[in-house]
Amino acid sequence: MTKIGIIIGSTRPGRKAETVARWVHGIASQRTDAEFELVDLKDFNLPHLDEEIPASRGVYANAHTREWARAVDSYDGYVFITPEYNHSTSGALKNAIDFVYQEWTNKAAGFVSYGAVGGARAVEHLRLVVGELQIADVRAQVALSLFTDFENFTVLTPSPFQEQQLDAMLDQVVAWSTALKAVRQPAVAA
Repeated sequence: MTKIGIIIGSTRPGRKAETVARWVHGIASQRTDAEFELVDLKDFNLPHLDEEIPASRGVYANAHTREWARAVDSYDGYVFITPEYNHSTSGALKNAIDFVYQEWTNKAAGFVSYGAVGGARAVEHLRLVVGELQIADVRAQVALSLFTDFENFTVLTPSPFQEQQLDAMLDQVVAWSTALKAVRQPAVAA
């Protein structure tokens, strides 16, 4: 079965990313077309990128990198939960993405963002980054506004429209993740 990691892309104290990710997971886990798991960057405690050799070479010197690589590699696709900090994604998420390379390639990704303008600019930056990693990003996305989708800027109260957007994005992530499995499979000798 197709396996999708829901990556909690913030490690900041007081973050909303975990609440958003649990909302996504609650809806996604009702589906029967894929398995969904939460992946919390806080659990990996990655330092600032400390690998001497570029990730594209696939040679990881540090145990924390190898652990992260195994986690990333275990999924067929991803849903990135990202805040918008200063018109971009969080430093923690960008750092985690940069640690590995091949483990991301030929997989699919969707985005759920939040911020004053729904986190749209963070997703635009992430789309550029994941393109370089050969991740197929899907068109549908969820952009949660701190003004309309959070009560008093703290309690997540997404509208029914947001759930519809989430379903559309999950449909696309699952479809593309499943289709790209064939690309990742080693060629079988005739």
